[in-house]
Amino acid sequence: MKRRSSGRDAFLSLLADEGVDHLFGNPGTTELAIMEAVGKRGDIRFVLGLQESSVVAMADGFARASGRLTACNVHVAPGLGNAMGSLFSARFCRSPIILTAGQQEQGHGLMEPLLYGPLVAMAQPLVKWAIEVTRVEDLPRILRRAAKVATAPPAGPVFISLPGDILDGEAELDFGRSTRVEPTDRPADASIERLARRLLQAQRPVIVVGNEVSRYEAWAECAAMAEILGAAVYQQTVPDAAHFPSEHRAFMGMLPRNQPKVREMLSAHDLLVSLGGDSLRMSVYNPTDPLPEGLPIVQITEADWEIGKNYPVEIALRANVRETLAVLVPCLHRLGGAAQDAAARARLNDLEKRNWSARRARLSAEYDQRAADRPIDPRYLMRRLATALPANAVVVEEALTAAGPLFDMLPYRDPRCLVGLASGGIGFAVPGAIGASLALPGRPVVAVVADGSAMYSIQALWTAANLKLPVTYAILNNGSYRILKERMVAFRGARTFTGMELREPPIDFKAMAEAMGVQAATISDPREIESAVRDATGAGAPRLLEFIVASGFE
Repeated sequence: MKRRSSGRDAFLSLLADEGVDHLFGNPGTTELAIMEAVGKRGDIRFVLGLQESSVVAMADGFARASGRLTACNVHVAPGLGNAMGSLFSARFCRSPIILTAGQQEQGHGLMEPLLYGPLVAMAQPLVKWAIEVTRVEDLPRILRRAAKVATAPPAGPVFISLPGDILDGEAELDFGRSTRVEPTDRPADASIERLARRLLQAQRPVIVVGNEVSRYEAWAECAAMAEILGAAVYQQTVPDAAHFPSEHRAFMGMLPRNQPKVREMLSAHDLLVSLGGDSLRMSVYNPTDPLPEGLPIVQITEADWEIGKNYPVEIALRANVRETLAVLVPCLHRLGGAAQDAAARARLNDLEKRNWSARRARLSAEYDQRAADRPIDPRYLMRRLATALPANAVVVEEALTAAGPLFDMLPYRDPRCLVGLASGGIGFAVPGAIGASLALPGRPVVAVVADGSAMYSIQALWTAANLKLPVTYAILNNGSYRILKERMVAFRGARTFTGMELREPPIDFKAMAEAMGVQAATISDPREIESAVRDATGAGAPRLLEFIVASGFE
């Protein structure tokens, strides 16, 4: 049944009906119609960000932490341009986001007014679908399609341009109904049995887990497969989420983005099982290939683009990883028998001597040797921070050179406990933590952020203060771009660090936080780390802790 509605009211009603309860935005004149309408509603909460890149990062954090569809709105062409770095990251993470932008009224754009630009063409490279609404009557169909496309596996952002005359126009509208594509594909029984037999042939299998394992909360199924096979489990090279319980005896930690090291680690195995991710994504070039020659691969993922993308795959299943493992595990039990059980136990006993937990204990003792260092050694900081975190904390990670020690110390205890840097584009964590906090109310959120990264989006602190969110920001201030210095030395053998110092003048994060309403402290004494973290995470309000850490080039 049709009913008469304005474009602005229809837009918000359709979002609400699709399950969207937060609209992240930074409004401009072309979005005034939306702001007028959203202020009259109680079913969608408007979250104000102070710059468009932060707005999209907030939505990305919300979508990644919750697994739900969300929406954000930016302001015409410059606003969309500002948002592109965060949109790149959202696309990388397959975040289901409806991104909209106000546009000049149709026809007025022909006059080339200020702020006008080809919004659809700008957005298209980074979204699954982009369109401009040209008739009010089409708005329901477009919103319904956008929600379906954004959430259909593999999920990802979509973009809608909203001209002013569409938002202010009225028409008799058929609002339609929501459509969702169930992400529950599983292979045929014959394919499952073929895969099971191939897995059981391996004497030294290795499993590399990716983001679909955490997205679909397939920890139990993945752990059961590792136990049946006696397989070592590594996290993919991009630790964008908690992909496996780190205290499980089969877990070996994260594969580094270092081709020679990965090749060495995988050379001990005779079959690579890639589950729900891009297992061997690297960063900088190295002539060494990370995959040992002749190592066969079997792969399960919902993303067909990732299957066999860089290396041939012996058995490739485009399917939901949880649904597939749920039927694969019983098949492995049935076909394996007592001999397989005994072999798996022996392998797991061997892994336990050198797994993540064993490595953590060894490194903890090593890092504790730096307890008296000033400036604070970042490895010791990660050791003490991980110890002080509440058991239900959610960590939003953008620690860069301190990320390795953080992942060596931080135990994954549920699939939502980590929202990590994914695309490599920095500036996510400060606003992303806001989205994560809104998505997971009742859980303290701790953003561990390098100083250079924090400066990309520091204005998001205002939003955290405005919403009084229980987010703690741990800023690692070494007064430099340490990662670039390390790479300058490692890759070029040079020690000329032009454009890599942040010391003249020094950045005062405590003062910046307080200027935006966030209570803050600067910690330079390593003895104060744990108490500061416990006090901040227990405050139930935003806090910023600026840790003065060693740069590694003192």
